[in-house]
Amino acid sequence: MAQTVPMAQKWWSGGKSPFNTEYGKLMRWYFLMSDAFTFGAFLISYGTIRYSSNGWPDPNEVFQSFPGLGSGFPLLFVSLMTFILIMSSVTMVLAVHAGHSNDKKTVIKMLVWTIIGGFAFLGCQAWEWSHLHHEGAWWGMNPFSNADGTQSTTNFTNFFFTITGFHGFHVFSGVVINIIMLIMTLNGVFERRGHYLMIEKAGLYWHFVDLVWVFVFTCFYLL
Repeated sequence: MAQTVPMAQKWWSGGKSPFNTEYGKLMRWYFLMSDAFTFGAFLISYGTIRYSSNGWPDPNEVFQSFPGLGSGFPLLFVSLMTFILIMSSVTMVLAVHAGHSNDKKTVIKMLVWTIIGGFAFLGCQAWEWSHLHHEGAWWGMNPFSNADGTQSTTNFTNFFFTITGFHGFHVFSGVVINIIMLIMTLNGVFERRGHYLMIEKAGLYWHFVDLVWVFVFTCFYLL
């Protein structure tokens, strides 16, 4: 009688099923999917309101200030913010890679740099918010005219502070998670477990936050 070959062995060389994913990582993906739907709803609402409006402020006029340099530098500061967040994602990748090699020293170093990058991004966002508030922008207040010179509605500022604030909360949450991962690494928790899988799960969240910022950056600062 012919021996029956398990389905997983037929579909996946080595007998490992592609659906054999660790439970915690699978749940993290489910969470990220639901979070992506939330951000998607925000951005779709923003796009719908913006393109159904007769006018909208020019981002080159709204976001043209740089700390210590004054005005006249369109999108320079937010480009710096984006660079900081992308570099923190790079250090997170290196931390995950070091975890796969059980390299505790490198995991610690890369997590520290990732945390520093997260705090730097939040500091930049805090400056941007305070600067815009100083100019009279806030929820329910919009001092910026449309690109054609007509009076703008408060939809621009309402969406901007809500969506960037929601993203900033995610960055802060990611920093807290990474601090916890750093403490656990310093205490040798992952060494005793024999793996650094939780670092990889934290990395998934951090990369998601980085990816979402690309869409936020495009919608508010470039379009």
